[in-house]
Amino acid sequence: MKNRITLAQANGIIEGAFAKGASLKLKPLSVTVTDPGSHVIAFQRQDNASTLRFGIALGKAAGALAVGISSRKIAEMAAERPSFVASLAAIAPNGVIPAAGGVIVTDGSGQILGAVGVTGDTSDNDEICALAGIEAAGLKAQG
Repeated sequence: MKNRITLAQANGIIEGAFAKGASLKLKPLSVTVTDPGSHVIAFQRQDNASTLRFGIALGKAAGALAVGISSRKIAEMAAERPSFVASLAAIAPNGVIPAAGGVIVTDGSGQILGAVGVTGDTSDNDEICALAGIEAAGLKAQG
């Protein structure tokens, strides 16, 4: 397997995330898929999604890669060490958003292929859609 998410896989992740959002009747979602260096492979914003969503989705995905844990775990870390997590934004080129919805993507052996960031509904729902998209593309979420 390649060492990054392909464009076809990225589009599959986005389609899977949007399908999950539709099945749950969520607010309009935005999804960013990146390679391991946090470079955007694909991004889509559903109709009526607010304009800042690209930056939020990218910050969730890129932040997860930068810290090496999901954005949900970064949020938990922020509760314990708020000054530390707040300082990350200044040094992370694509930001760090400490809210669920940013998930690191791996292959079957655990090699990091990139990340997904979803935003638009509650953070818990964003993460559910990210995980559904990853599964729909036949990839794995980092444990």
